[in-house]
Amino acid sequence: MNNNRDKDQDSYRSFLLMSELEKDDSPSQRELAKRLGIAVGLVNSYLKNFVAKGFIRVKNYPRNRYTYLLTPKGIAEKSRLAYQHLNYFTGLYTTTRQDYLALFRSLEADGVRSVVFCGVDEVAEIAFLSLQETGIELDRVIDDAMAGKTFFQYPVGSLSALDTPLTDNMIITSLKRGDQLRSQLLEFGIPPEQIHFSAGAGAKS
Repeated sequence: MNNNRDKDQDSYRSFLLMSELEKDDSPSQRELAKRLGIAVGLVNSYLKNFVAKGFIRVKNYPRNRYTYLLTPKGIAEKSRLAYQHLNYFTGLYTTTRQDYLALFRSLEADGVRSVVFCGVDEVAEIAFLSLQETGIELDRVIDDAMAGKTFFQYPVGSLSALDTPLTDNMIITSLKRGDQLRSQLLEFGIPPEQIHFSAGAGAKS
């Protein structure tokens, strides 16, 4: 059973990594590791495996810069993985939407009027849709890996750059980096009772 789960996680990571490479913004291995919430060494291992299988080719620039480009074989493999995980994504959407809605309604019943999203990926979008069904407002969105970008109409800020303490309830909204983000929030001084997970996000509360 564990072997199947490990295999599913491995193929899911492969799909996510290929999706990042397809964005054509030339991320470094360190940046890819931040986006996927895994170690740099693991990213390097995946990339070496992709090269060996002919899924990507490496373009070398001066000053030791590299760009990883999906080959036609790699694009076909990404499509295969996307189809393989279609049922997973459908189940993820349904379960996570319900779980976040239950979480937000519970917070609303406790008098919470605004929250902060911590983490930006596909789960954050699902959480945002669930939030619209309640009277709770989204105060801000933070994610060091996505700082400077936008999430819907909200600018994404950096937790490490904040100069004022956060008093809102923090909602972990990343599937891939839930535990990592929780650790960051705790280190920043956010009380554990203000940090909330959805069961569908797959993290420990």
